[in-house]
Amino acid sequence: MIHNQTTEKKWHAVYTRSRSEKKVNEELKAMGIDCFLPLQKKLHRWKDRKKWVELPLISGYCFVHINRNEYDKVLQIPNVVCYITFEGKAAVIPEYQINALEEMMNQFEFEVEISHNNFEPGQKVEIIRGPLTGLRGELINNRGRHKFLLRIDQINTELTIEIPSNYLSALPATQAH
Repeated sequence: MIHNQTTEKKWHAVYTRSRSEKKVNEELKAMGIDCFLPLQKKLHRWKDRKKWVELPLISGYCFVHINRNEYDKVLQIPNVVCYITFEGKAAVIPEYQINALEEMMNQFEFEVEISHNNFEPGQKVEIIRGPLTGLRGELINNRGRHKFLLRIDQINTELTIEIPSNYLSALPATQAH
């Protein structure tokens, strides 16, 4: 079977203008373009009130699942700045990483277990248990027994993930990507 590059869909990240992620997501959907914007609920407090608001998990980014024919359409949306590139081409984000982000957005809390694993910054790790199983990244910072800062290579983004250390496994250097 021959894959036609103009019809094969791949995930990419687009950079949006400041505070325009939701608008870009709505416009992409209105154009019939498959997209994903991970949102998280946060409690905002003002002097006179409190309100739960949905904010983008990764500020400034929206994910699109497109083929080559849809590539230029995405760039025509007013608040889309550009594609996130790697070596001069729009970076392709593996579907398993998008699935892991979607699963993370559906997860509310993890079981807490005690572990004696010591992870060091710069180490390549993979999540081996829970809803994010298979997600790989570089450990940037260990912020306590259950909180880690991971860099996801394809979008050069750092996520703080609250997860027990025994849900992580160090990867040998040859399996880091």
